[in-house]
Amino acid sequence: MEKSFLPIGTVLKLKGSKKRLMITGFFPIENDKTEENKKMWDYSGCLYPEGIISSKNNFLFNHNQIDEVQFMGFVDEEEKKFEETMKKAIEKLYNN
Repeated sequence: MEKSFLPIGTVLKLKGSKKRLMITGFFPIENDKTEENKKMWDYSGCLYPEGIISSKNNFLFNHNQIDEVQFMGFVDEEEKKFEETMKKAIEKLYNN
């Protein structure tokens, strides 16, 4: 588990990728797998600058796949509180 998370709106490149992504969500779970094979990822994202074209064009990736952050998303007090709540929930999930 990462100690900190990149905020929504962050634009980045994944390792080995030529196209940029923008973070659109946290901890998505793949729905196209059987219940026992479902995987939770760190982030969901969409192509940048195209945005969300369809629900089939979401990208799921983990923090360790990120090669370069090109733009950091908006961070304010609400986002900081959300990150703390998210960290506690993930810690609880992994400690149970």
